[in-house]
Amino acid sequence: MATTDQIAMKLEGQTTDSAPAVSVHDVHKSFGSQTVLDGVSLTVSRGETLAVLGRSGTGKSVLLRLIIGLQTPDMGSVQIHGQNLDGLSLDNLGEIRKKIGFLFQHAALYDSLTVEQNVAFPLQHHRKGMSAAEQSGRVRELLEEVGMEGHFDKMPSDISGGMQKRVGLARALALDPNILLLDEPTAGLDPISSAEIDDLVIKLQNEHHMASIVVTHDLHSAKAIADRLILLNEGKVVIEGSFKELQQSDDAFVTEFLKYS
Repeated sequence: MATTDQIAMKLEGQTTDSAPAVSVHDVHKSFGSQTVLDGVSLTVSRGETLAVLGRSGTGKSVLLRLIIGLQTPDMGSVQIHGQNLDGLSLDNLGEIRKKIGFLFQHAALYDSLTVEQNVAFPLQHHRKGMSAAEQSGRVRELLEEVGMEGHFDKMPSDISGGMQKRVGLARALALDPNILLLDEPTAGLDPISSAEIDDLVIKLQNEHHMASIVVTHDLHSAKAIADRLILLNEGKVVIEGSFKELQQSDDAFVTEFLKYS
């Protein structure tokens, strides 16, 4: 088994690694008698954005939790830059998670911390070699990057849902990830705020060249930000391809999903 140092060195050298940033192979996951994922496979390369579409309850968010190692598959494998997550120690899994940014569905900011303190949180825990001044400078850089300059001292309850998503994105980028996972980034937002978040995700992807996976039921958002899309139904991948390829599909479920989304 690889040591923590070997895992960290591998992750630092991922740009020359031929393995996909994320590889999910034949993954199965059930909870009791309910099958959530039934043989799902996908790959995402650095610089690419994949949108995972599907009805509520089809396992989209479970898929993200498997990729970040919060849950384990019943069968199949999940690899990050060629490193299989199965059987890793908590220390080794922690090294991998440092290179994965995660935007939670409802931003999941700490209510008792200011905007600035929320973004600083991962730096305080994982960049202990940084001085307080360096951390503060990095946090303000990130908040300016997502358009939240001037809001450093506000509490999460004092800003809108769209602004909370921006802060969540800044926090997700704090450790310079090369993989970004976004769980319903436009959920609960009005059309203007949704479009602003889409534009921000595209901007960040162009600037940081990450491998991104976006779980969403928002077809308009997926079309705007994704290079490829996959559509899940009953735990299986129904179709994978560009938005145009989905439109050209004669599969009954694909046609129905596009019609009502």
